[in-house]
Amino acid sequence: MKGFIDGKPMTKMLVDGGAAVNLMPYTMFRKIGKGPRDLLGTDMMLKDFGGNASKTRGAVNVKLTIRSKTLPTTFFVIDGKGTYSLLLGRDWIHANCCIPSTMHQCLI
Repeated sequence: MKGFIDGKPMTKMLVDGGAAVNLMPYTMFRKIGKGPRDLLGTDMMLKDFGGNASKTRGAVNVKLTIRSKTLPTTFFVIDGKGTYSLLLGRDWIHANCCIPSTMHQCLI
């Protein structure tokens, strides 16, 4: 999906109904012009795809716009690398009353 974070264009956003939280890689955090002072401290530990636990760098609140809908969204910033710019989890899906269709690769 495509959208905007705080007015900056974003591509490669992945909606994952299996993810409990919204994730943002640290490289993307820096690309949108954020710095260490923008992070909210957190003790959140997340497991990567290999099952290894690692601490998040913190959380950041941004305005996420997809199509005509803008919603304040919290992302946990991680050091991991992925093929996505942002990962939108179940809280974002439910807040927007969306039904992700993996078969049709769209949101209903």
